[in-house]
This record gives sequence, C-alpha cells and structure tokens, in this order.
Amino acid sequence: MKVTILGCGRWASLHAWYQAIVLGNDVLVWGLADDELYKSISKTRKNKYLELPESVNFTDSLKDAMNHAEYIIIAISAQGMPGFSKRVGALNPKNKTFVLCMKGIINDTGERLSQVLTKNVDKSNKITVWLGPGHAQELSKMQPNVMVIDGDDPGVVEDVASKFKSKLIRLYQGDDLIGVEIGAAAKNVMGITAGLLDGAGLSSLKGALMARGVYEVAKLIVAMGGKQLTAYGMSHIGDFEATLFSQNSNNRRYGEMLYKGEKSEYLAEGVATSKALHLLAQKHGVEMPISELCYRILHEDKCPDEGLKELFMREHSKEFRF
Repeated sequence: MKVTILGCGRWASLHAWYQAIVLGNDVLVWGLADDELYKSISKTRKNKYLELPESVNFTDSLKDAMNHAEYIIIAISAQGMPGFSKRVGALNPKNKTFVLCMKGIINDTGERLSQVLTKNVDKSNKITVWLGPGHAQELSKMQPNVMVIDGDDPGVVEDVASKFKSKLIRLYQGDDLIGVEIGAAAKNVMGITAGLLDGAGLSSLKGALMARGVYEVAKLIVAMGGKQLTAYGMSHIGDFEATLFSQNSNNRRYGEMLYKGEKSEYLAEGVATSKALHLLAQKHGVEMPISELCYRILHEDKCPDEGLKELFMREHSKEFRF
C-alpha cells in the first residue's frame, strides 16, 4: 500500500519507519527543502531515534507527495496546522484519507486539528486522527504499544485501524473525535505540570495530578459535546505514563526545567495548548484549576512554587461534581 508522510521530525520519521519496516508499505516522506531536519534525514536516512530503509523515498514537492498515495499521514507541529492546511487545500486533493498524528489545539482559536483541516479541503476527503501513548525511542526498538484511531465516519475509522494495526501497535477504534482530540492535547499540559512537580521534589503528587487532571479534562470534553468516558481512554489517561513519568517526554522535561529556572532547547507543545485550554475553559464555563495554574505559570509569570502551594491549599470540596 502507498502511504505519504507529511513531516520529517521525530514522530513523522517514526511513522515512516513503522509504515516501511513493520507494515511493508511504499512510503514517501515530504519535508521543506530548506528545513534542516529534512536535509539531514533525506541525506543520511537516520536521526538520533531510528534509521529508515532504502525503500523509503523523499520529496520536497507537496504536490508529488499528495499524488503519491491515498493515505496521507500528517505529523507536523500542531500550531502550524492552520497555514499548512491551506497549502494542502490549495492543491485540491480529493478522495484522500488523512490521518493526523499530532496532539494539540490551536492556541488562539481553540480549534481542534481535524476541524482546521476539514474546513480547508474538499468534502470528498476523509479525516481521522491517530493518538495515544508512545515514544519514537521505544517503538523503534520494537517495544509494543496501544493507540486509538478516531474520526467522524466509523467506516473510515475501522478501515484505517485495520490497515495500520500490527503486532507492534494495537489500534482501538474510537467513537468520540472531540474527546479524543481534546484529551490528547490536554495531556501535554498535564505533562508540563508533572515536570513542575518533579522540579519541586513533589513527584509523589503525580498520582493526584492524574486523578484530578483527568477529571477536569473530562468536564471540558462533556461541555464541548464529547463523552466523559473518553478522557479515561487511550488518548488521555492512557497516554499519561508516556508523559508524566517518562524521561523521554518533552513536556515533562520542559516543566521540570522551568521550575529549576533552566533554559530549554525546545518549546514543548503543551505551552501553546495551555493557551487553548484556558480559552476553551472560559468559553464553556468549566473550572480547570490545574490547567489554569499551568497557563498562569507559562504565560503570566506566576511563580511555580507559589502556584503549586496555592493549588494544593484550595478550599476543600467533594471529589466529583459532574
């Protein structure tokens, strides 16, 4: 089967490796001609996470990449999706199956990534998301994982899940696109908060963070029209271990360095997502104290130590108030 990968970063390269090595598909990887990641991987066929086989081809032509396959996997920066979707839409693709493999919400609009792509491409195209736990460092070493495919069309979801499953990755079929996308993105904000706890020497509170974090995310999902139970599925709480406890998590590491006053070499996706959650919580009237604390620390210069103490000392209440 022919598959196109749009993107050439860590997660995109993992999907290229998975499609070629594990599934044996005909893979074409697209990247920007002047992008250092693209120039490096297209020349050496490897990065610090994995090595791609000779069967994988590369192109810097978005048109050629779109024409190569019916199944188009997109794995770019989530905040780059609005502009990139317009570029894709300008090529007027039809009858393609898009699979979005990013976790994020547009920070200035609160839009989900599938919403952004849907409004920019022809209605004949099918749009799904592929989300859940996993790190390129572990999957490329053949450590198995479980993830979820979701979308508006159950038949398309089943098709993608059945074609892309393997002994390495078990794929569930979701039935709540809103909940899956919000949950996956919010998980990165919880990851930054977990890093703050690690930096403060309060790692034992990460259990409470998981319990209370999933509760407030579930409330937001319901307020937006999704299903409460989805927050307890693979895209959100299922992904917590890979973010809250793993040394490979960019978001957790970012939070830890932030608490310690150390400068990070990258900007974690959860930084932008915290803005989006703040926007959505206000729009839907949902109280999200953990997400709000993360937002205030990241964007309003709230002292992390002071903020964590205030969160812990909030007025006591009933545990659940759905």
